Amino acid sequence: MKKESVNKNCTSIGGQAVMEGVMMRGKNSMATAVRDPEGGIQIESEYLKMSDRRKRLNRIPFIRGVLSFISSLVDGNRVLMRSADVCMPEDDQPTKAEKWLNEKHKISLDGLLNTLSVVLGVVLAVLIFIALPQWLTGYLPKDTFDKTSSGWAGLWFNLVEGGIRILIFVAYILLISLIPSLKRVFMCHGAEHKTITCYEEGKELTIENVRTCSRVHNRCGTTFLFIVMIVSILVFSLVNVGIASLGLYTDNDKLNGVLRFVFKLLMLPVVAGVSYEVLRLLSKTKSKFFLIFKFPGLLLQRLTTSEPEDGMIECAITAFKTVLAMESDPTIPEKVFAVPGKMSALLKNTKKRFADNGVDEEDAEWIFAIVLKIPKSSVATEERILKASQAKEIIKIADERLTGRPLWYIIGDTDFCGYKIKVDERVLIPRPETEEMAMMVVAAAEEGNSVLDLCTGSGAIAIAVYKELQKNNREVKVTAVDISADALELAKENAEANGADVLFVQSDLFSRLRGRFDIIVSNPPYIPTADIETLQREVKDYEPRLALDGGADGLEIYRKIAKEASKYLTRGGMLIMEVGAGQASEVVKMFKGNSYAMIIQDFNGVERYVKIMM
Repeated sequence: MKKESVNKNCTSIGGQAVMEGVMMRGKNSMATAVRDPEGGIQIESEYLKMSDRRKRLNRIPFIRGVLSFISSLVDGNRVLMRSADVCMPEDDQPTKAEKWLNEKHKISLDGLLNTLSVVLGVVLAVLIFIALPQWLTGYLPKDTFDKTSSGWAGLWFNLVEGGIRILIFVAYILLISLIPSLKRVFMCHGAEHKTITCYEEGKELTIENVRTCSRVHNRCGTTFLFIVMIVSILVFSLVNVGIASLGLYTDNDKLNGVLRFVFKLLMLPVVAGVSYEVLRLLSKTKSKFFLIFKFPGLLLQRLTTSEPEDGMIECAITAFKTVLAMESDPTIPEKVFAVPGKMSALLKNTKKRFADNGVDEEDAEWIFAIVLKIPKSSVATEERILKASQAKEIIKIADERLTGRPLWYIIGDTDFCGYKIKVDERVLIPRPETEEMAMMVVAAAEEGNSVLDLCTGSGAIAIAVYKELQKNNREVKVTAVDISADALELAKENAEANGADVLFVQSDLFSRLRGRFDIIVSNPPYIPTADIETLQREVKDYEPRLALDGGADGLEIYRKIAKEASKYLTRGGMLIMEVGAGQASEVVKMFKGNSYAMIIQDFNGVERYVKIMM
């Protein structure tokens, strides 16, 4: 029987193990998934913004290797520190030094520490893998190993120095593998490799499938570092031969040592560039001939990777899938970790994320105000350190807001005339303009009046009118009507929660009503059908179309009201309606035989309300 063929996937996505998680990086995006102390997976993702000049340089062999090495060093250290913030959060207040750096010099301590740690890491690497081997070779017998010779003695010297460098490298890996926290990083490293391999083998990315895959990979950074060790032997040997051939060596061993050390530092970019190209070549070929070159690096990966836990695999899969999605759809919003930190920094970041994705930045301030229970007006000036739980709640709401879902649907309620009104996709979110209309009704109503709210939706107008009149010791009867049973169900919940005695009737405008009313108020659908698709996605994709669609010209419901209203208004009764921009005059023309009609502007100067006396 023929074996069933498996579709192979090609990918340039690579990764890096971090504290309790995995970072995955594609051509245009990067995502890190980390397990937090509560057991949840947090994701931080970003698009890799690259200048045209950098893109051109990335196509140049050897140069791209140097740039990639520097980028990996800086970004790798940054995500490692960020992962530590997630899995080991601290809710401490900022120190005096942090405040001084930020206030006086506008320097972020996190950024400063990241820079210092990169510099320190480079210095330590140079000391351990360049200076230390060179120092140890000083104890070799000079008659056999002569660093100043361009002949065999010089060659043997450089081979031994390279061998010492490799032994130090292996010893270093073995030593750090004894540290408990780094043991877990090595396990996450295994999860990273297994996940990439699983995808490349065409298997579904599940924990079960990933676990069966190899934890060694051709494109691993460990293999790259081993190649660096081998290439450095060749390059540094050539450097040594060059120095000797040019007669630059002196009788002073210390001066010769400094000279060799300086030249090695100058040649590090060459080592990185050549090593990168060698790794690219080896990762692309399946030839068994090149296995001898791959084998040492693959063997070394057995030390830097361990079998991962299922939770680590889950993090790796999450990060990989996030990058896959972002690579295919650049409109997917970036995400940030929920970690303790300065409120102003998270607010600035949230506003930027909103601005980049066409979301009103003011919504960011509302989110902070609601979560922290502070006035929105003080959000921009408030300075405090957010706890991890507060940051997590803010980011959770912000992430959902970035999907396009309106903020007040996410929160679950909104304020209308000082009353909490529950809202969801069954009803429109009440607007500030509609509050003005509700107050017009309150001002016009007299003791014993009956009020009808047509197209009540969430019941906001009816509830506000009843409560405000009750507050002023004016007893009125309020009836609210809507064609939607779902909307009425929510409106009844709102009335009960606010203690408003409102009669709700399911009816297509007046069709199921009897009797007359002193005041009829209505905020009917008034958006022309063709215009709905041009509205903000928050409105057209989430708010009920039934409450938006006013027919071909947006005036269909007003015509129906104009035809029937006189039958349901008492003599001298009043009709108050909200209208769309530019519709007021046309609506007034529909009402013939009225005592008077008035067009009223809203707080933005738009002709928003029509008041008709019958």
